[in-house]
Amino acid sequence: MPVQITIEDVPEDVHDALAVRAARQRQSMQVFLRGELERIASRPSVEEWLHRVRERKEATGTRVRPSSILNARDADRM
Repeated sequence: MPVQITIEDVPEDVHDALAVRAARQRQSMQVFLRGELERIASRPSVEEWLHRVRERKEATGTRVRPSSILNARDADRM
């Protein structure tokens, strides 16, 4: 069941910027913000992503040497 969220003390310039974005997409502020919240919620936070990476790394026992990473980076620049 949907719930309501109230956000207080939003600076006027932030409100105005969001209103412009909503208008550009021909959406109400409510529809626009709901979509943005759904997008944010569908993606892992940086902390969650790092946790998953660390778990996979521990499970596989693999490690890439920093020099290998730098060599691959430099090879792409040539």
